[in-house]
Amino acid sequence: MQPLLDELAQRTAQTQLGGGSKKIEDQHRKGKLTARERIAYLTDTDKPFVEIGLFTGEGMYAEHGGCPSGGVVVGIGYVSGRQCVIVANDATVKAGAWFPITAKKNLRAQEIAMENRLPIIYLVDSAGVYLPLQDEVFADKDHFGRTFRNNAHLSAMGVLQVAAIMGSCVAGGAYLPIMSDEALIVEGTGSIFLAGPYLVKASIGEDVDAETLGGANTHTDISGVVDNKYPDDKSCLDAIKRIFDKLGHAEKAGFDHIEPAPPTKNPADIFQILPADRVKPYDMQEIVDRLVDNSAFDAYKPGYGQSLLCGYARIDGWAVGIVANQRKVVKAKGRTGQPSEMQMGGSFMEMPPIKLPGLS
Repeated sequence: MQPLLDELAQRTAQTQLGGGSKKIEDQHRKGKLTARERIAYLTDTDKPFVEIGLFTGEGMYAEHGGCPSGGVVVGIGYVSGRQCVIVANDATVKAGAWFPITAKKNLRAQEIAMENRLPIIYLVDSAGVYLPLQDEVFADKDHFGRTFRNNAHLSAMGVLQVAAIMGSCVAGGAYLPIMSDEALIVEGTGSIFLAGPYLVKASIGEDVDAETLGGANTHTDISGVVDNKYPDDKSCLDAIKRIFDKLGHAEKAGFDHIEPAPPTKNPADIFQILPADRVKPYDMQEIVDRLVDNSAFDAYKPGYGQSLLCGYARIDGWAVGIVANQRKVVKAKGRTGQPSEMQMGGSFMEMPPIKLPGLS
């Protein structure tokens, strides 16, 4: 029995290396964590993480260099005390590209989330479909395209989906994070393309760099496709922890309450922040900081539509969402990322009065 256990341990260790030590070093050189390192940092250390399908793809695609674990790490763990399904592309395996078996493993993860009503987290770092086998990826109803059908079904069921774009997010694979409830991106490494810079050049003759075309600033501040950006992997994963910390329990009608904490900024300051003349601008963020527990506020789309302040916080221990008019002048960004117009916060557009013939 012991020789079999030793062999299993050896196979497990080898499979967990993914594309190998050199590819892992490449990830670190880019300032990125590996899929397994991301999961280890994200999940609660005092609770187990149960990996699903470690040996998926074993012995397959040898002519293409193999596909350890199907190129994606899947499992059930706990984040901020909440049990969830985690799906993490392994960029050390063919840059995280989707093989046919990768699609099936992703679908199985989504099915587990649906069957058990578990929130699901996608840690996206993928070059998209593995093109030499693309004819086997879309050909069946239980292949790649069903992923997006499952996105929609999970949403209709009220099952939370959070996606973190931590590397490449290309072509069809870009739909998955954008169809999620929360989409986060890491600056400098995360990118979303339906067509990359070379295809843009070939199609319309325009030269554009990858960051401008589909980087963090473009998709948070200009297109609004992604909700928030973060400077590195760990800060992005920390944001997911905060989202799950405020996630209510369905069996308790969605309510979530912890020990209250006073704001760290003095609420009495509000009387000085609010101007007597209500026409004058002021910073609504300063008001919110004096209302919420620990003055801790997680902004939602802070760089997009800045005349409106949205986000999550706690008030008297209760998890809440906040929507507030930002009552100061803000600079909206245009296509190039540069300020294109001034906007007066707190105002709503109104149609001018219409005069009809014969009526005063």
